[in-house]
Amino acid sequence: MKTKIQAENKNIVMARRIAEEVRKAGGKTYYVGGFVRDEILGRENKDIDIEVHGIPIETLETILDTLGERLTMGVSFGVMGLRHYDLDIAMPRSEVATGRGHKDFAVFVDPFLGAEKAARRRDFTMNALMRDVITGEVLDFFGGLNDMERGIIRHVDDQTFAEDPLRVFRAAQFAARFGFTVAEETTAISAGMAVTALPGERVMGELEKALLKAARPSIFFEALRKMNQLSCWFPELSALAGIPQNPAYHPEGDVWTHTMQVLDEGARLRDEAAEPLWFMLAALCHDFGKAAATEEINGVLHAYGHEKKGLPLVQRFLGRLTKEVKLTKYALNMTELHMQPNQLARGASHEKSFMRMFDQSVCPKDLLLLAKADHLGRIGAGAQRENLADGYAETESRLREMLALYQDRMSRPYVMGKDLMAAGAEPGPLFTDALTYARKLRLAGVPKEEQLAQTMGYLRKALQKAGKKEVKCP
Repeated sequence: MKTKIQAENKNIVMARRIAEEVRKAGGKTYYVGGFVRDEILGRENKDIDIEVHGIPIETLETILDTLGERLTMGVSFGVMGLRHYDLDIAMPRSEVATGRGHKDFAVFVDPFLGAEKAARRRDFTMNALMRDVITGEVLDFFGGLNDMERGIIRHVDDQTFAEDPLRVFRAAQFAARFGFTVAEETTAISAGMAVTALPGERVMGELEKALLKAARPSIFFEALRKMNQLSCWFPELSALAGIPQNPAYHPEGDVWTHTMQVLDEGARLRDEAAEPLWFMLAALCHDFGKAAATEEINGVLHAYGHEKKGLPLVQRFLGRLTKEVKLTKYALNMTELHMQPNQLARGASHEKSFMRMFDQSVCPKDLLLLAKADHLGRIGAGAQRENLADGYAETESRLREMLALYQDRMSRPYVMGKDLMAAGAEPGPLFTDALTYARKLRLAGVPKEEQLAQTMGYLRKALQKAGKKEVKCP
């Protein structure tokens, strides 16, 4: 079996073979886009894109036909590929927006456009870099190398940049992923771009990259906030800015600050989550309800019931971005339960309460990760954070102990409907109640045989009370 590195080398070898044949035909071939950027930054990038200049498209097609089975991935865009290779092969093109949103563009393929004009259609200077596949020469027409060295996201061209509103979110997610700063002029032009017509799934795509690839996803939202582009797609999040919190529990400041810190703490934990993206979205949404619930009572700030008041806000927020029902169910469940783990652990609660909480959770493991991120997102970085983390060790140990107990009990044999019927019970209105009762016994650690005996006893009494015939004895 070939390794990932061998597979990537296969694509690079093919890129060089194409480049050699293109050179013989009088053209040049360049690595372009994110592959060049990430190579310079020392980051892994499996997506290899090459751009072929200076030969007719028919000549390129002939070259590819001699090297393998040519794939046409976008005739009007001049994009091709080869079967069994992860390699996008394109020709220079220019684009003109013909409508609103990230969907209506007129594309013109021009093999003789020239490298600089071809690079001008790129969004940011760091993405406009080109590297000659054969010589290794890097073409940098717009100062991308200098911008990367300084950690700046800067757009290439005012006119072409403004034609695609999705670039507002791309700027923010690149800033988050690389820990860069969006240039002032890019921030300014982004602030004036209309993003309302964008499809929700495209915004979600950029959000997902920030949540899963950035060490500090908060930079994504801070950049959008600076651009005045937060409230259109993320109004529930924007509403958290300026909502005060009780400084005794939240010395970090308002709910916005807390949410951003929880999000960054979540990024430290996301690789442990069963559903990393869903987990990060839950971390983002968990305190939406504080905008509606926060009030001052006798001079003290409270946000009673914010975990429930946030549920319709979470539903609305995610409905704007995705149609994935399971994701929404997960985020709603995590939001509703996010306070319980730490409350139970600190309150020396009985194991029964823990078992009930875990049984209500769609993902108990991720719930504990969210509780940890919520706790640590209260101070910030440095020594204070380390002290907070050290102080959480006992709480985390108790929670993990109770989770292990819950998982053990869930792994044991338990009473099912077929067991009740084998014991003489008949399906009916009380049958579901009996299974619910059996579930409680299971959570309490009662062995299956005893579960069955007690459940049948429960069912007999319920039937007798309802005036029904008694069930048969096993």
